[in-house]
This record gives sequence, C-alpha cells and structure tokens, in this order.
Amino acid sequence: MDNNYSFSIFPNENFVDLSIFQYGWEACKPMHSFGPAVRNHYLFHLVLSGKGVLRSADADGIDREYELSAGNGFLICPGQVNTYWADSTDPWTYAWVEFDGIQAQKRLEQAGLDQQHPIYRSRSASLHQPVQQEMEAIGRSKDASPMYLMGHLYLMLDALMQASATRREVRNQSQKSFYVQEAVNFIAQNYHRDIDVQQVASACNLNRTYFGRLFRQVMGSTPQEYLIRFRLAKSMELMRTADYSIGQIAAMVGYPNPLHFSKVFKKEIGVSPRTWRANDEQVRKQRIPRED
Repeated sequence: MDNNYSFSIFPNENFVDLSIFQYGWEACKPMHSFGPAVRNHYLFHLVLSGKGVLRSADADGIDREYELSAGNGFLICPGQVNTYWADSTDPWTYAWVEFDGIQAQKRLEQAGLDQQHPIYRSRSASLHQPVQQEMEAIGRSKDASPMYLMGHLYLMLDALMQASATRREVRNQSQKSFYVQEAVNFIAQNYHRDIDVQQVASACNLNRTYFGRLFRQVMGSTPQEYLIRFRLAKSMELMRTADYSIGQIAAMVGYPNPLHFSKVFKKEIGVSPRTWRANDEQVRKQRIPRED
C-alpha cells in the first residue's frame, strides 16, 4: 500500500441533507496533475502543505488560474471544468472530500464559496485550525463509520463558514426560519405524493408569493428547486439501495409520469436516471484505489 495517498468511497448514502461520496488525502509528486475533468458533486480540497495551481472555469465559462499554498482550499462545483497540479519544487499535500445534498450549496455559499469564488482563505490561523482538523479527520479516516464521517463533514462546514475570509453574514431569521422549517418538514413527509409549491405554502398558512420569497431568503433556492432536489436525492438513494425499476422509483418520489421524472432528472443531473444508475454501479464495482 502506497503511503503517499489514501482514497475511500463512502460506505453508506442514506443521507439527504448532506452526503459524502468519496474522500481521501494525497502527498503529490512534483507537477502531478488531475484534469481537465468535470465532477457531478461538490469537491473541496484543503492544502495541508506545499503549493499548487488550480485552473477552473468561472460562471461565464472563462478559465482562471489560482496559485495556492498551505492553509488555502479550493472548491470545484458540479459541472465545472477544472484542472489542478502540484508545484514543481514544493508539491502540495492535500485532503479532499466530495459531497452533495440539498444543504450543500447553501452551506458553501455561507462560506462565500461558489463557482465564481472557488478559493478558501482563512480570516485567522486560530479559526483555520478546526477546518484543517476536520478535513484531516475525514481524509485520513479510511475505515471510519458513516456517522463518524458525516459528523466531521458537518463540523468541517461549520468551521469553514466561521473561518472563511469571504464568509457571508447570516441575519437572525428566527421567525422566517420557523416557517421554512415547517415547509421542509412538510416536503420530507409528503415528497412521494404529487404535491406542488401551492400545497406547501398552504401547509404553512402563507401566501404563495410571500412564501416563495421567504423560502429563497432562508434556503438560497426556490421551493420548487428544493422540492426537485429533495426528490432527486431520494431517487438516487433508491437507485443505489434497491432493485426497483426507474418507473417504480419515479412514482415513489412523487412523479407519476416516469417520462416527466426522466426529463427532470436529466435536466438537473445531466444524464438520464438509467445512465446515472449504470455509471454509479460501475464506479462502485471498480473501487478505484485513488482519486485520480
């Protein structure tokens, strides 16, 4: 076993808010590179030592380069073309985690990280320390349980939001959050039914227009976007853990028409449900021994 890297696939995907797909760490050789590539999920690297470069496309499709060193991190968003490579004389060692879920975008945006702003830099060394501790806890925990890994992912994201120099302040939204939590609970309990945004708003006793505006302020997405992501996350969970047909899964997540489900899935994920399932099964069978 090479002691210069560790690669692991998350052993359990029964999480919807956040879920890890793979994780690890690597002490790279000089000029070691990865890409150009596109990811299906969020991928965050934290540089533990050394230096390297990230080249990634911004929201306008323009390639930008970022020079990074120990203490910096970089985010790769789903569908974003990227390449990164180690320095020729002081190659980096990094820990990394690939994750997604209906809370992923919101938490990253609170840290000020998105496709347009992919670089993490800390506000202070003391605030950065928990970020590095949690990233190493994930990256180096090859045989850890799913709950252990998920706990450290939540702690890492919380530390990231606190430490990031580009973090976005979250205003006190206790009353708004109450209504949004009611909506989230309603969706979790009824996503398998043919519900729409009007029904969710009515369950919260709110006007649909006001509800939509409030939900977006708190969650960073519209109720419809959240409902779709929740249903698709559940469908992917079912495709991984059960042998139901695509049509059966569609009905189980609130899409009585399987063609409509497939259309929505392909629009949001980029491939058909059948292709996604086949690709996912292939990755699991391969159990690739390293990130690249």
